Amino acid sequence: MTILAVPPVLPLIHRDLGLTETGVAALTGLPVVLFAVAAVLGALCIARWGARRTLIAGTLCAALASGLRGVGPSIAMLFVMTFIMGAGIAVTQPAVPSLVDRWFPTRVGLATAVFVNGILVGETLSASLTLPVALPLMHHSWELSFVLWGALVLLTVVPMAGLSSLLPDAAGGPRDPWWPQWKTAKTWQLGLLMGGASSSYFAANAFIPEFLRAIGRPALVGECLTALNVSQLPASLVAALIASRAVGRREPFLIIGVGMLVSQGVFFLPQARGAVIGAGMLGFFFAMALALCLALPPILADRGEVHRLSAGMYAIAYAYSFVAPLIGGAMWDLTAVPAVSFLPIAAGALTILGAAATLPARRFMPGG
Repeated sequence: MTILAVPPVLPLIHRDLGLTETGVAALTGLPVVLFAVAAVLGALCIARWGARRTLIAGTLCAALASGLRGVGPSIAMLFVMTFIMGAGIAVTQPAVPSLVDRWFPTRVGLATAVFVNGILVGETLSASLTLPVALPLMHHSWELSFVLWGALVLLTVVPMAGLSSLLPDAAGGPRDPWWPQWKTAKTWQLGLLMGGASSSYFAANAFIPEFLRAIGRPALVGECLTALNVSQLPASLVAALIASRAVGRREPFLIIGVGMLVSQGVFFLPQARGAVIGAGMLGFFFAMALALCLALPPILADRGEVHRLSAGMYAIAYAYSFVAPLIGGAMWDLTAVPAVSFLPIAAGALTILGAAATLPARRFMPGG
């Protein structure tokens, strides 16, 4: 919710604070680079205090920092609170695969698809309702819209804390290892698979509003962002249905990579509806990639090692996801050609195709 509340109001932030296109990319990408750095810190927190406590603490931090992003308003406060919010979210990232492995060891794909569906519902709410609902409700203040979404996230801490005693924890001991295994091929394989999808997703959310504004189609911003995010919901349901057959296989990722390239071509069709349809197609393939990627650590890692593989995967993926959109924004500033900001999406699709080629044609077995 808190991250995807930004793209709909980027033109307002751009106007009020005078951000360049590179600054826009940095604002959108700052939580992402925090995901990369603090994911390893999340693995440490999980090893010392347990995945459940880490998840609760990170969510609380993210909610409070999100609500403070608009104080001032000032560029400094916006970036500092975005930094803290990203760190809070990041430490929770490796916790969920560990808990999925602990709670649903024989249904990892289905449980991961349900978790991804929850993420996507939150993203869809903030991305699609910020302009028509949150802004009018908050007196058309983008600053107060951040407070609204942060408050909703804060409410989720209550049931998470209340249910803690009913569910077993994962990891959590002074001797538990936590440092990712950077020298293993599967850490980089998973990181590049997820990085290709997530970099494309963040680039799309960052530059679709600015691109449409630049080419004189600002009326399509709301429709395209809604299509981009709403289309992810059916994708997560499809992932849940095919999880037992698709998780760990090469073919679904190859289809996703090709689908992302085709979707980008549809977006650039001269007809106005092409942009909306293309954005919707992109969202569908992004969500499929996310669900399939997040299901891999519990399958590939041994019990007690999931948080380490997850942290390495997240660190690589989000480092990629920060750099790629930033390059897209810088190229737009240098060339004054709006379309070049979409190159990270094409690069992400090609990365998925390359990393997927190293996956086996058959399904991975747990611990394999």
